[in-house]
Amino acid sequence: MGDDQSVRIIVVGAGEVGTYVADRLSNQKHDVTIIEVDDDRGREIQGVLDVEILRGSGTDPDVLDQARVGKADLLVAVTKHDEVNILSALMARKRGVVKTIVRVESRSLRRAQAAALFEDAEDHLVIDPDDEVAQAVQRLIRFTGVLEYDEMAGGEVVVLTARLPGHASLVGKSLRELGRELEPDWGFIVGSITRREAGEDGEHTVIPRGDWTLRESDLLTVVCKRENLDDVTSRMGMESQRSDRVLLLGGGRTAEILAESLLAQGQSVGVIERDESRAQELSRNLDRALIYHGDITDALLLDEAEVARQDVVVALTGEDDANVLACLYAKSAGQSGRGSVGSSGPETIAVIHRLQLLDLLEAHMVDATISPRTATANSVLRFVRGEGDTVAAVATSLHGDAEVLEFAVAPGCPCDGKTISELGLHEDVLMGAIVRDGKAQIARGRSTLRARDHVIAMVRPGQAAHLSSLFG
Repeated sequence: MGDDQSVRIIVVGAGEVGTYVADRLSNQKHDVTIIEVDDDRGREIQGVLDVEILRGSGTDPDVLDQARVGKADLLVAVTKHDEVNILSALMARKRGVVKTIVRVESRSLRRAQAAALFEDAEDHLVIDPDDEVAQAVQRLIRFTGVLEYDEMAGGEVVVLTARLPGHASLVGKSLRELGRELEPDWGFIVGSITRREAGEDGEHTVIPRGDWTLRESDLLTVVCKRENLDDVTSRMGMESQRSDRVLLLGGGRTAEILAESLLAQGQSVGVIERDESRAQELSRNLDRALIYHGDITDALLLDEAEVARQDVVVALTGEDDANVLACLYAKSAGQSGRGSVGSSGPETIAVIHRLQLLDLLEAHMVDATISPRTATANSVLRFVRGEGDTVAAVATSLHGDAEVLEFAVAPGCPCDGKTISELGLHEDVLMGAIVRDGKAQIARGRSTLRARDHVIAMVRPGQAAHLSSLFG
């Protein structure tokens, strides 16, 4: 699947994940068709997305024919029904589609017997949004103030996004000044800045150069070496935290996956679940967790669960309003003196589905937000961008359109043996880090790329295809 040409993609399912993926891919000039069985949902997104929308089922041969499945490069099946997703992918492969991605939540359908249906398919990916969100929450729990956190190159490089508070030591420094301070062995580099300029309606993301001066409330995405993570977060005004007590609001599948992992690490976990039968099921499955039956917006129940004394509160129901209200109450309860002495309240993380709420949440004490859309889109975009093993990972952001791509330098490719300054990169591209033989270094203009290096780059969408061609 070449990056220098438009890729034809069929997305089955116009839910939260499907529409986000389709929007991202169409914005990158790919030819995208969405198949959606619900007429109301089809009308809702008609005109909002620059894609073709077909009403019908992804398992209907006639609908697949209308979508010109025989000419498609990739089919992404992400409905809420595992069986539909698997069958859509199997039918597409029978008709010549080489690459398929399916959303599968059922553990039984992820076992070897189900996987054997695609045993001859080299280019097949199984994704699970619930698992992706649970992993994303775990990464955020470690640091107070981090909005997004991704690991690349086997964990040797960390990419984190956070908004600069006024007390951060980086505020007021130019990037050129910061560079002189970091010489000769840089531990990190500022990959992008998202800020609202005076007179502008919204925020704008740029990949900055040395003449930029950092301001309070700038949203920074930073690429850093793992060994320098504590230094970076300290400069950005954040603190590493030990989260011994975690309260999960909502007992769905994401919460259960997250609770299992936290309990395995020795943390104390509480879960509030509204449905009584589900609460009983969680009690059986999570024998070391405290399970509460009730509504997550019930203040008396939140107090009973000692919400003010928690280190982290995570709201993960499918209802944005309830998630937000519960997080606001948790933060307020902690700050009102019901938490530990000197507490500013628990760290709050909300899973949200309506991205329009982002600005409101950030202004009202919800510390971090996660969307199932981006957690899943990262896996899909890596699969779309990759030619062979060229693109190893992708990280997208809820807060700007810049992407972080991890490339493997192929022997004899256009960048093999070249210094970064010799590549003539566009201003919307920044080489952030190079990992060679398992050791990371921050990329500089004089850095030379070699075969089998892994390179982490920050890129605006319009330059992603050209950048990929340098590594293939």
